[in-house]
Amino acid sequence: MDLNAMIKILVLIDSATEFSRRFLSGLIRYAHENGPWIFYRLPLYYKMLYGEEGVVAQIKEWGIDAVIVQWEYHEIKFLKQLDIPVFLQNYEDNADWFSKISGDYREVGAIAANFFARKRFKNFAFYGNKNFLWSKGRAEGYRIEVEKLGGNYYYFESEYLTNSQWSRSHMQLDEWLSSLPKPVAVFACDDYFALQVAEMCKINHIDIPDEISLLGVDNDELICNLSYPSISSIVTDDENIGYVTGRKLHTLIINKKNIPFNIIKKPIRIEQRQSTEKYDIANKYISKIIEHLEKNFTSDLSIDELTQMVPLGRRSLEKKFKEAMGTTLYQFIIDKKIEFFSNKLLTTRESSLDIAIEAGFNDVRNAYRIFKKNTGYSPSGYRKKFSKIDK
Repeated sequence: MDLNAMIKILVLIDSATEFSRRFLSGLIRYAHENGPWIFYRLPLYYKMLYGEEGVVAQIKEWGIDAVIVQWEYHEIKFLKQLDIPVFLQNYEDNADWFSKISGDYREVGAIAANFFARKRFKNFAFYGNKNFLWSKGRAEGYRIEVEKLGGNYYYFESEYLTNSQWSRSHMQLDEWLSSLPKPVAVFACDDYFALQVAEMCKINHIDIPDEISLLGVDNDELICNLSYPSISSIVTDDENIGYVTGRKLHTLIINKKNIPFNIIKKPIRIEQRQSTEKYDIANKYISKIIEHLEKNFTSDLSIDELTQMVPLGRRSLEKKFKEAMGTTLYQFIIDKKIEFFSNKLLTTRESSLDIAIEAGFNDVRNAYRIFKKNTGYSPSGYRKKFSKIDK
């Protein structure tokens, strides 16, 4: 095979994080479908050994068509002299001369706030990374939505903490978490920061999820499941970003152009785990009903069956439930079914018919109608739009 005929991509990113791996998976999938492509690597310390001139010389020697780089590679403006497409994987906002990822940061924050609001929390807290614009954007979206909801907002930020930084920064995080009114919904800027919260709560005997309900971003399964209780997280379309990046770079390379482009990183859904199981509800009877509904929403439930679980009549139960939850019993059950339906569409290859039946809908046609009313998509349209299973 003639290497000169192949598209050559230099990858200067660390594949240790879940986001990077999913991003690269999407990029490689595009390459396999539209190749032949060949990927080159340079160790992150290469520039320290040979300088910027050494990196540029190596890129020219290999005949690289495009570079994918992360901000951890330090100062990267020198790559501009190559006049080839350069894509920044770490979605900063201040590099107009390169292509990049820009997350819909405020939307992520708003999704987190509304998720906690549905669990009836009044106290909302954000733990962020002070060095990154994406963290500040998520905090801003969270704060704005919390203010709309009339909640109490608390904020704390630190740097990316390592063992060497334990003493001062961790003490401040410790003090902040201990000072928060409980129960409180804590949204961390990403899963690593959520894990820091979980570890600090263990040390201070703060119960998750009873006292702190904890949510991260990126759904790094290793990090989320390393914690006990496991951490819920907002899922973003990382693999799709890699695929779209491959397609856009391919177009620029074929047309011999170097026009910067921007890709928006969108939130898709929330992967719920143990850290967000609890609702902030004072009425113990309603709490008992909700606990039962969470486990049995796919069953054919009746109000009479629920009234047998608590010392409340039908009308009283319906009234107190709406007062506590801000929605009716019927709508709560429907929302749980649609949530289940949506997640199954995105994470399995099961047919829409089978999922609708599994979700507990008796009338499949009605289930599709309700699904579209709640999501804006038909089940097949929703799967086509957001699922990576069959792509």
